[in-house]
Amino acid sequence: MYKYILRRVIQMIPVLLGATFIIFFMVYALPGDPTIGLCGERPCPAAFVAEFRDKHGLNDPFFTRYLTYVGNLLQGDLGTNFRDLKVLDELKLRYPTTAKLAAMAIVFETVIGVLAGVLAGIRKGKFVDNLVLVSTLFVISIPIFVIGVLLQYYFGLKWPIFPATVGSDVTFYKLILPAFVLGSASIAYAARLTRTNLVENLRADYLRTAVAKGLTRRRTLSIHALRNSLIPVVTFIGADFGGLLGGAIVTERIFNIQGVGGFLFTGIRNRDPVSVVGTVTVLVLVFLIANLLVDLLYGVLDPRISHD
Repeated sequence: MYKYILRRVIQMIPVLLGATFIIFFMVYALPGDPTIGLCGERPCPAAFVAEFRDKHGLNDPFFTRYLTYVGNLLQGDLGTNFRDLKVLDELKLRYPTTAKLAAMAIVFETVIGVLAGVLAGIRKGKFVDNLVLVSTLFVISIPIFVIGVLLQYYFGLKWPIFPATVGSDVTFYKLILPAFVLGSASIAYAARLTRTNLVENLRADYLRTAVAKGLTRRRTLSIHALRNSLIPVVTFIGADFGGLLGGAIVTERIFNIQGVGGFLFTGIRNRDPVSVVGTVTVLVLVFLIANLLVDLLYGVLDPRISHD
């Protein structure tokens, strides 16, 4: 087990370096002048622009800037953005909010999605099955920003059940509606994936053998069929956690949440590569760790999978 974890951690290093290189190259290749807007509506003086570019190393060759960034990254420094703010300090302030939002979305995805998939799978061809298939297809086909705006209007304004916006005072209750919006598409995917795998396993020979040996339907369903059906679902949910952190940018903008997504959006809008690269680097690292935890969880769901 420990050797497997060590091997996976070592494998993360080239993946992280490759991801940072691609993002670094793409961000620094963005067109436009990063000094636009720093001096208000008027263009910045030439002396200010020259000093600004020299201070942030914008005149250095690309590989020089990248190696400097990697060197600082190894020391735990994500750099200072064009507003003279430490990216690491900004992420420390914002990351707990986005992590809570993504974790709550994962809870909705796991509870509602898996439960709906199980109900549809054990009642294949019945009303519940058709209802789940049609409703999930409907949710998947609608963009998340449309779902967010509609739910914000109906449940936040027309029928004020939840707060329409979150703001700086973040509470569990305020994050319920944004978390549901963030995980809405994932709930639909998890339900359909659970339903498909459960239907397939219910037709398997080993399940008929278990029934023939005298096991009750509830036991064969919960112990054998459902457990094997959840392996692909766990893979999807684990990989989706990193995606939810990055995808929170839309939800955070709709509900005015001061999180990582808003910080990333501001960095892109201001052509601030330090903020963008630093934020994406952390998201990639979290995604890799989430995948490692998912792989370790495989052994719990299926004892035949060994990490020795």
